[in-house]
Amino acid sequence: MTGDIPSLGGRLRLLQHRLLRLQLLLVLSVVILLLGTWAVLAIRFSNLPGETARIAAAAVFGTGFALAFLFLPRRRRTLAVFLAAFAGVAVWWSLIPASHDRDWMPSVAVLPSAEIDGAQVTLRNVRNFQYRSASDFDIAYYDRTYDLDALETVDFVKSHWDKLEDVAHTMLSFGFRGGERVAVSVETRLEKGEPQSAIRGLFKQYELIYVLADENDLIRLRTDFRNEEVYLYKTTSTPAEARVLFLDILEKVNDIHRRPQFYDTFTGNCTTSLVPHVQKIRPPERRAPWWRMLLNGHTDRMAYEGGWIERTGSFEETKALHHINAYAKDASGGESYSARIRPERVYGR
Repeated sequence: MTGDIPSLGGRLRLLQHRLLRLQLLLVLSVVILLLGTWAVLAIRFSNLPGETARIAAAAVFGTGFALAFLFLPRRRRTLAVFLAAFAGVAVWWSLIPASHDRDWMPSVAVLPSAEIDGAQVTLRNVRNFQYRSASDFDIAYYDRTYDLDALETVDFVKSHWDKLEDVAHTMLSFGFRGGERVAVSVETRLEKGEPQSAIRGLFKQYELIYVLADENDLIRLRTDFRNEEVYLYKTTSTPAEARVLFLDILEKVNDIHRRPQFYDTFTGNCTTSLVPHVQKIRPPERRAPWWRMLLNGHTDRMAYEGGWIERTGSFEETKALHHINAYAKDASGGESYSARIRPERVYGR
C-alpha cells in the first residue's frame, strides 16, 4: 500500500509544475490582452473610411476574440488565429502613409524649409503670427538669410500648462550676432477640428511639423495668450556646437518637407524628437537616460545636472531666475522682444 502513496518530493514537483503552468498562462493572458488592446485601438484609429466603420471593425475584432478565448475549447487554434489576425492588423497599420495633403489648422498649415549655401542659410516660411488671442491672429511668415558664422548661442525653452509639473513643451532658440533669433518647436500638425490626445498620438493620427518661428510668436503665444509658465535657459553650447545642432535640425526640417512623417506620443514628440539632435553635441556620459524623457517636465533639471544649461546657484535658484513670464508680458512684443525677455541680471549681459 505504501508504494501507491506519492512521496512528498513527488507532490512538491507536481505542485511546482502546476504553478509554473499557471504563471505561464498568466503571462500569456497579459500578452494577449496587450496585443488585443493595441489591435483594437489601431483599427479604431486606422484609415478605414468613416468613423462608424472604424468603431464597428474595432468592436468586432475585440469582442470576437474575447468570446473565442472564453468559450471555444481549442485554445491553441484560437491563439494561432488571433496571432495571424494581429499580424495582419500590424502590417496594415504599418503601411498607413503620412500626408501633407490635409485640411490643416492655420497655425501649422505651412511647412518651413531651408536652403544651405556654405555659411549662408536661407530659411523659408519662418512663422511670425501677430496674436490678439490664442485663436485670433494675423497670419504672417517671412524668409530670411542667416550667416552661420554669426551663430553664437542656443537657448533651451520649457513651457508648462494647466499647472502640470511632470509634462511640458520644450523648444530651442538659436541666437545670432546682432540679436537675430530663430526658435524651433516640434509640434503635432493638426487638421481643422481634430482633437488632440496622447492616445491618438500613438496611432498615426497626427503628422509631425518642425515650426521655425520668431520668438515673438512661439514664446509670446505661450506667456501672454495661453497663460503657460515659461522658462528660458541659456545653454553652455559653444558656437561650433550650436552650428552642428542648427544644421542637424534644418536637415530634419527639409526631410519632413520632402517626406511627410508621423508624430508619436513617445518616440516622436516635442522632446524626444529634439533629443537625437542634441545628442550630436553632447558626450554620452552627459546624456540623461531615455526613460527620464517620458516626464519631460523635468528636462531642465536633467540639463542642469548634465551641465548643458548655465547655472545660477542651485537648480531651484536657477529655475526661479529663468522664469520669464513677467518679463515677457512687460515686453509686449515688438522688435526688441527677444532682448527684453532676457534681463541682464539673469544672463549677465
